[in-house]
Amino acid sequence: MDFAFDARTEELRDRLLAFMDEYVYPAEAVAEEQRARLASPWDTPAVVEELKAEARRQGLWNLFLPDAGYGAGLTNLQYAPLAEITGRSPHLAPTATNCAAPDTGNMEVLAQFGTEEQRKQWLEPLLAGEIRSAFAMTEPEVASSDATNITTHIERDGDEYVVTGRKWYISGAMNPDCAIFIVMGKTDPDGADIRRQQSMVLVPRDTPGVTVKRAMRVFGYEDHSHGGHAEVVFDHARVPVSNLVGEEGGGFAIAQARLGPGRIHHCMRLIGMAERAIELMCRRAVTRTAFGKALAQQGVVQNWIADARVTVEQLRLLVLKTAWLMDTVGNKGAHTEIQAIKIATPRAVVGILDRAIQLHGAGGVSQDFPLAELYASARTLMLADGPDEVHQRSLARRELKKYL
Repeated sequence: MDFAFDARTEELRDRLLAFMDEYVYPAEAVAEEQRARLASPWDTPAVVEELKAEARRQGLWNLFLPDAGYGAGLTNLQYAPLAEITGRSPHLAPTATNCAAPDTGNMEVLAQFGTEEQRKQWLEPLLAGEIRSAFAMTEPEVASSDATNITTHIERDGDEYVVTGRKWYISGAMNPDCAIFIVMGKTDPDGADIRRQQSMVLVPRDTPGVTVKRAMRVFGYEDHSHGGHAEVVFDHARVPVSNLVGEEGGGFAIAQARLGPGRIHHCMRLIGMAERAIELMCRRAVTRTAFGKALAQQGVVQNWIADARVTVEQLRLLVLKTAWLMDTVGNKGAHTEIQAIKIATPRAVVGILDRAIQLHGAGGVSQDFPLAELYASARTLMLADGPDEVHQRSLARRELKKYL
C-alpha cells in the first residue's frame, strides 16, 4: 500500500484548498444571511450558485465519479483527500462541487444501473447541477436498519408501476430543485428470497400521489443547506414500467452497491470535520485565558488536542486503506474495512467535536461557531447508511465464522 498522493491528486488538492480559502469559507456566513431573506428557507442562496459556477470553471466538479465519462475519473484513493477537504465545510463545499449526498449515490446508481433514456433524462441534469434528487428508502413504521423490512409496495399494473408507502428522513426532498426520487419498495412481497423482494423505481417529484409532507429535524436543525430530510407519502403514484432501475428484484443489491461508496464518502468528509474541529480548538486555546494562564497551557486541553490528532491520523489511514482496497479488489473485497470505518469514524469524530464544543464553552453550542451543527451531522452518521450495531453484527459474524 502506497498512500502518497500522485501528481494529479496533489494538483487538485492545491486547487481545492485555494478554492476553500478564497470562496467557500467566506461564503458560509453569506449563505446564512441570504437564506434568512429568502421567500422559503429551502430555496438556494445566490452565493451557492456562484460557488457552483466557480467550482465548475476551475474543474472542481463531479470529483466523486470514477467513470471519466461522467465525472473526474478519480479512484477512491485519489478522491479521499479531496472529500476530506470539502468535509471541513460539509454544508456548503460538497454542494458547491456537485459532490453532495444523496445526489452522489443517485448519480452512481443511474450511471451503473440506469438505461440510456434514464441517464439522459435524469443523470445528465444531475451531473450538470441543474436539479437535485432524493433516495427514498427509510420508513417510519419498520426498523429500516433491516432493509428487508421495507413495506412500500411497487405493484405492476399493465404498463405502469403503482407506488404506495410512507418514507421519512429522505434527504434533499425539501429542496425545490429536487426533481426525482429513487424509491425502494417491494415488487414481490411474498417471494421466497427476502433479498429479491425489493425493486427500485424512478418517481418524478411532480407525479400525482407524491406528497412531501414535512421536514424532519435533526437535533433541532432542519438542515436547509442539504435540502432537509423529509417525510414523503406515495399514495398510488403511477410511473411507467420503463422507470424501473435495473431489474425487478434487484433493489436490495443496488442498495448495497450504492451504500458502499456512500459510506466511505461520509467517512472521508468526517475526517475533514474533525480537522476543522482541531483547528478551532487550537485557535480558541491560544486566545483564551482561564485561571491565570492560556487554555493552551492547561494540561487537560493539551490532552484533548493530542488525542484528537492521534485519532484523526488513525482514522485517515484506515479510510485510505479501505479506499485502496475498493480500487484494487472491489467493494466486496473491502467489505470488512468499509464496515470498520463506518463504525469507527462517526463515533470518534463525535468525541472530537464534543471536546471542541466543551473548549468553546457556551460558544460551542451557539450559532456563532459551526461546532454544534457539525456535531449533529456527525452523530446522525452513526445511524445513516446503516446504524453502527448492524455493521458490528455483520463484522463480528464474519470474524467468528473463521472459528466455527
